[in-house]
Amino acid sequence: MKRLALALLLLSAPALAQDAPAYGPMLEGYDYPFPIQHYRFQSQKVAMDMAYMDVKPAAPNGRTVVLLHGKNFCSATWEGSIRALSGAGYRVIAPDQIGWCKSTKPQHYEYTFEQLAANTHDLLKSLGIARAIVMGHSTGGMLAVRYGLTFPADTERLVLVDPLGLEDWRAKGVPWQSLDAQYQTQLKTTADSIRDYERMTYYAGTWKPEYEPWVQMLAGMYRGAGKEIVAWNSALISDMIYSQPVFYEFENLKMPVLLIIGDKDNTAPGKQLAPPEVRGTLGNYPVLAEAAVKRFSRGKLIRFPDLGHSPQIQDPARFHVALIEALKP
Repeated sequence: MKRLALALLLLSAPALAQDAPAYGPMLEGYDYPFPIQHYRFQSQKVAMDMAYMDVKPAAPNGRTVVLLHGKNFCSATWEGSIRALSGAGYRVIAPDQIGWCKSTKPQHYEYTFEQLAANTHDLLKSLGIARAIVMGHSTGGMLAVRYGLTFPADTERLVLVDPLGLEDWRAKGVPWQSLDAQYQTQLKTTADSIRDYERMTYYAGTWKPEYEPWVQMLAGMYRGAGKEIVAWNSALISDMIYSQPVFYEFENLKMPVLLIIGDKDNTAPGKQLAPPEVRGTLGNYPVLAEAAVKRFSRGKLIRFPDLGHSPQIQDPARFHVALIEALKP
């Protein structure tokens, strides 16, 4: 309620936006909906701190769901899904990946989906979790695919919510952008730029106050003194998304794959850089989803015709009813 009240205040009085909170580079000052824990480890000769939430259900069903957030999100964005899943008996692990939100943002790191998958796998091992349902949204969907390919025996099933990676943007004609150029772009991030992008790309031109807290969460890191390291890691992550497609390996996923799509989604990173004739062919999620599910050996598709890139945020009640039903053994 506190986050929604802040969102309503900022939307009703835009002049106050300059007084919106500024957070530290590890999202210091922003409260998560559940207690934060820390997994500390070494990776690529760097001391890492991976923040995560571990929410145990009142009536356990013996199964665990790992939630992987998208690029413009944090694990806190999964709040509604955490409550729905834990209420249905699932233990829920929701980490902030290295480079995001409350986790370490290194000066130098070779970002690969394999590395992030390995970090997550090691976190689960430290918690004594041998096997889990891995659920990823947006960029987290690409990471979930790579996790399933890298650790198939430890992946009970995948749930991909409007995942990136259902097409290869580079192969389709989205031009390369240098890290220096991406860094300069990320430095210009504001609440307005985040909101405008998400309104047109995620929510089919619509906006609700319920989306605003997540905008302010992300924008707050760009208002703070650590915005340069936040922007640099965001640039590195953008390059990883562009240069490491998972599109060509769908047939290698042998576990059940549940694909959940909002048909109004038109997300395609870098499409604004593509020629007009290419731009119009990108991000056609209904077509991409139908093609992808046929390539999964054990695939199932759920489509929401009226929703966009984040159906779990747009219509959480309907989304979670469908999710919980689909996860039943």
